[in-house]
Amino acid sequence: MGRLDGKVALISGGARGQGATEARMFAAEGACVVFGDLLDDEGRQVEAEIRELGGQATYVHLDVTSAADWEAAVNAAVAEYGKLNVLVNNAGIVLGRSIEEMTVAEWDRIFDVNAKGVFLGTKAGLGAMRDADGGSIINISSTAGLVGNDYNLAAYSSTKGAVRLFTKATAVQHASEGIRCNSVHPGPIDTPMLQESRRSRGALSDDEQRRRVPLGRIGRPEDIAYAVIYLASDEASFVTGSEVVIDGGRTAM
Repeated sequence: MGRLDGKVALISGGARGQGATEARMFAAEGACVVFGDLLDDEGRQVEAEIRELGGQATYVHLDVTSAADWEAAVNAAVAEYGKLNVLVNNAGIVLGRSIEEMTVAEWDRIFDVNAKGVFLGTKAGLGAMRDADGGSIINISSTAGLVGNDYNLAAYSSTKGAVRLFTKATAVQHASEGIRCNSVHPGPIDTPMLQESRRSRGALSDDEQRRRVPLGRIGRPEDIAYAVIYLASDEASFVTGSEVVIDGGRTAM
């Protein structure tokens, strides 16, 4: 018996990194997984890998800034697997710029993906979850959405703070329909996004990242996926509006 047997999940940003790990682990726990991304070749490869291991997975092209793409992704989940129980708003981008260096276009772009993308995914998924008599929405925020930082991530932090409070509003407004909504706040996790952030001015080296984490290591995508599985499962049936911090103790300092 898997912890997600009988559930249908939709995951954004699932072609690589944390999202791909979530898709693989959801399928291993018995979920039918629809996952989307802009990286179609990589996404189809993940789909093939899951299916080769006996899991049920469908990759769809998904630009999270497009309401039409979100509607198509939700429709694909319902058409392929009959319902939608879980939504993981995982897709995100990082852009390391100081406040003065950042252009208006760059600010708008990161908000479009990281904040508006979560809104559009939630808006698209609520009706299908209502039809399924409830569900679980998990929004991937960041510890950058909880505390300030000193390495040029003001815009990124602002988007993740927006996701944190949007999560709580969603939880309160839809609790009566059996729809739960929680946010997950990773610290430094070894993903392509972390590697991309290292190229920005003021970014921390691996050694400095580890020195700032009491547990002394950078996190793994699996560390996050285990928490997401819990929030998606019936084990978390009394958990909504919460924020789960997974950062090796970093924000406790």
